[in-house]
Amino acid sequence: MLELNGASAIVTGGASGLGEASVRALADKGAKVVILDFDRQAEKGDALAKETGGVFAAADVTDTEQVIAAVEAAKELGPLRAVVNSAGVGWATRTIGRDGAYESAHDLDMFKKVIDINLVGTFNVTRLAATAMSQVDPDEDGARGAIVNTASVAALEGQVGQVAYTASKAGIVGMTLVIARDLAPAGIRCNTIIPGFFDTPIYGDNEDMKNHLKKDTLFPKRLGHASEYASLACELLTNSYINGESVRIDTGTRMQPK
Repeated sequence: MLELNGASAIVTGGASGLGEASVRALADKGAKVVILDFDRQAEKGDALAKETGGVFAAADVTDTEQVIAAVEAAKELGPLRAVVNSAGVGWATRTIGRDGAYESAHDLDMFKKVIDINLVGTFNVTRLAATAMSQVDPDEDGARGAIVNTASVAALEGQVGQVAYTASKAGIVGMTLVIARDLAPAGIRCNTIIPGFFDTPIYGDNEDMKNHLKKDTLFPKRLGHASEYASLACELLTNSYINGESVRIDTGTRMQPK
């Protein structure tokens, strides 16, 4: 088992939702966590850092220098052994418009933005954090650290209008085994979580939307709790024999076209 007590960790998108739950779970295991999130999340991030004994790092996951600064902050807290990449954005637009005009087709800049944040950002943090991990002392198994990335059931069953989001999350699933193979010589594992519908701030107080999503869940018939995601993230980080896997956590949900 990878020991997290006394180590440092980085959680992207860590100021709220799945990331926040992961920060708390890692702190409970004795890790000092760098909460990496956008500057607009600074108030929440600073409060969470104070509560959990970590630090907040305002950073864009696509900005190399800002991510390096967050990695260096983690190294000051302890040997960097864990990363949870949960930062991401969504966008809903169909590939073409109804009027047949070129101008109504899916906005290409928005497609690129979703890919850039979700996929490129995840890889950017992974490559830089893994570089720092490769320099820490290994344990008796030769392990130096582990990385958990976050995809979505949309990666496998994207709904109408989810083409950009689906492409970005499918890319995360697709690179999981390759990253695990790349990092194996350094004693670093990489796995991906494929979450279904989770009750996070993205839905706000929109109970109609939540009820709509619940109808497609199998059992239990509810949205997931962020703590359930965090529990799986910690298992994938600490269980030394899980590597290169993409694991669904969705009650058996299979998304319909819309």
